[in-house]
Amino acid sequence: MERPVAERVGAEQLAVALRDAITRLNRRVRQERPVGDLTFSQLSALTSLQLAGALTPRELADVERVQPPTMTKIVGKLEDRGLVARTPHPTDRRQVILAATERGRAVFAQFEKARNEWLARQLDELTPEDRDTLERAAQILQQVARA
Repeated sequence: MERPVAERVGAEQLAVALRDAITRLNRRVRQERPVGDLTFSQLSALTSLQLAGALTPRELADVERVQPPTMTKIVGKLEDRGLVARTPHPTDRRQVILAATERGRAVFAQFEKARNEWLARQLDELTPEDRDTLERAAQILQQVARA
């Protein structure tokens, strides 16, 4: 009988293998997108606003791990396309709040749909046993992410 994977691979080796697989899958999924002129940075910022609801430019820069001047350029491009809107900050008149517009949410939904459809097609090619394994792996990875 074959030994469990945990006995064959040490935690450090498993960490490297998982990180590599997750990174490659993430990169591949990110490449699946409808034809459009949004850059990865712009789409990432729009995604962060979609998930967070609304953020100040500084908060968005922090979430995206970029410098504020870089985020200013990204937000400017998104605003030019009508995907992001600025509103006054409720308590600090020097600040603004950024949020995805209705059009921005629709563009985000298009990108998500394209990515999900691509991944679903790939998963559909797997055996039921492999899909069951990935379902369990997804639960475990969520648990690890919450730790």
